[in-house]
Amino acid sequence: MHPWLERFIHYLAIERGLAENTIASYYHDLRQYLAFLGEREANLEEAAPAMIIAYLERLENNGRKPATISRHLAALKSFYHFLWQAGAVAQDPTTDLETPRLGRRLPRVLSVAEVESLLGQPHTSRPAGLRDKAMLELIYATGMRVTELVSLDIGQLSLEMGFVRCMGKGQKERIVPIGSIAAYWLRRYLEQGRGELLKEGEEEALFVNQQGQRLTRQGFWKILKKYVRQARLGTNITPHTLRHSFATHLLENGADLRVVQELLGHADIATTQIYTHITRRHLREVYKQTHPRA
Repeated sequence: MHPWLERFIHYLAIERGLAENTIASYYHDLRQYLAFLGEREANLEEAAPAMIIAYLERLENNGRKPATISRHLAALKSFYHFLWQAGAVAQDPTTDLETPRLGRRLPRVLSVAEVESLLGQPHTSRPAGLRDKAMLELIYATGMRVTELVSLDIGQLSLEMGFVRCMGKGQKERIVPIGSIAAYWLRRYLEQGRGELLKEGEEEALFVNQQGQRLTRQGFWKILKKYVRQARLGTNITPHTLRHSFATHLLENGADLRVVQELLGHADIATTQIYTHITRRHLREVYKQTHPRA
C-alpha cells in the first residue's frame, strides 16, 4: 500500500470512525487512482488538476456511471485535503473541481401490503425461519441499516424496555424503539431458535448463521433475496428498501420529519427530506382518487 494511502485509511478508521464498508470503498477507489498515476509515471504529491480530470475522463470512457464518478471525485477530494493538511502537498488540486450534480432518484418503497407479504414468508416452525422472521420484523420496525442489524449483540437489545441500541455511521450510537410485533418475534427467536442455531458455541451476536457464528451482510442479502422471490416482489428489492419503506410509512401516517431523522440516524435533515417527496406523491394520488373535483 502507498504510505500516504495507508495513513489516510488509518485516519478514516481511527479519527473519523467511519464504517468498514465506507473505508473499503475509499481504499478501492484510491487504489485505482494511484494505479492510474503509476501508468502515467506521475507523482501523487505533484499531480495537477489536469491529471485528476484525465482520471475522471478515463472512468467515463470506461462506462462508469455519473454516480460512480462523483464517488471517486469525493474520495479524491477527501484524500487530497488530508494530504494538504498533513503538508504532503503544497496545494489541493481538487479545490476547484466541482462534483457533477446528479438527479436524485427516489428510492423504491414497498407498500404496506407488500411488506406484510414479505414478512409473512419465513417458516417459523424451524430455527432459521424464526431467525429470519425476527430479522425482517426488526429491520422494518426500526429502519436500521443492514450493517447495523448484523452488528447487533444480545446486550444491545432490551425487550423489557422495548428498544435496541445500534451503532450507526461514524460510530454514533442511537436508541430506537421496537414495536410489539417485532418484540414478540425476537422473544420467540431467542427462546426457541437462537440456541438451536448456536448449538454449544459461544457468540455475542444477536443473529447467527447455521454454523453458530455472526450472520454477515452477505448472508442477510441472500436470505432477503429468497423471500423477495417467494413474495414475487420483483428484482430490485434491497435491505435499504425496507429502510426506505419504514421512513415513508411513518411520514405517511403523520410522523414528524425530525423524529424520522433521529430514528434513521441521519446527521443532516436534508438527507431525510427525500422522503417528503415520496409522501407528497402519495398525497397527490390519494387526492386524485378521492376528491370529487380532482
